[in-house]
Amino acid sequence: MEDHKTEIQNALATLKRGGLILYPTDTVWGIGCDATNADAVDKVYALKKRNESMALICLVSDYKMLNQFIEDVPEVAYDILKYTKKPTTVIYDDPIRVAENLIAEDNSLAIRVSKDKFSNELAKRFRKPIVSTSANLSGQKTPESFAEISPEILEGVDYVVNLQKKKKSAKPSAIIKLSNDGKVKVIRK
Repeated sequence: MEDHKTEIQNALATLKRGGLILYPTDTVWGIGCDATNADAVDKVYALKKRNESMALICLVSDYKMLNQFIEDVPEVAYDILKYTKKPTTVIYDDPIRVAENLIAEDNSLAIRVSKDKFSNELAKRFRKPIVSTSANLSGQKTPESFAEISPEILEGVDYVVNLQKKKKSAKPSAIIKLSNDGKVKVIRK
């Protein structure tokens, strides 16, 4: 348990100074940063060699935090999240108080309420959304374990969370787009 606390503190310190972390999430190993810090978000795009028009996912700790960063969460979102069995990322319209370069061209943002102990506690203690994008270069396969993460990614982050390195990654989350006009679209099952 002491390791867990130390890793949370080290990750928080890195996020607060605008750094990048490599951390285990409820799905895959992720590259993370402060979702309200445009410079940090730029670093993620640069490290992944990813086109900025391709949106990134954020993690929040709970519905209260979700409501602080989305203008109007559709009621159906709570039903979907309540009954889904697997980690589910929802793309919401009209994000607020996040870095502009994190918002997609259609003024939306993908957010997942993390149920993983570490990433949930990290977001709760950070009190802001944390970027969570797979720990791979753009176009390459998502690593299924820590051992598969490329040296370029490992060397490109400011802090590597030293937990669960033997754990296999789960599958990426389901992704659903919820528009304010009531439309629901499944992007990834």
